[in-house]
Amino acid sequence: MRSALQSYRSSEALNQPKKPKAGRPKLPKGSAKGEMLRIRVTADELRTIEAEAKVTGKTRSEFIRGKLLATERA
Repeated sequence: MRSALQSYRSSEALNQPKKPKAGRPKLPKGSAKGEMLRIRVTADELRTIEAEAKVTGKTRSEFIRGKLLATERA
């Protein structure tokens, strides 16, 4: 049996900084998108969407969201 003064860990291991958690950092409250909208498109429509998104420098989601919301405001 080990005495109360002995430790199972070396003091060197206890003084090392903790490793950062894996994955992306949490987003601030209210900025995460929690809902998902799934739609079906033809292969041609998908190619068009991807091409236009690439030209504008946006992701597919950003491009589609922008188009939908612009149409909604018009």
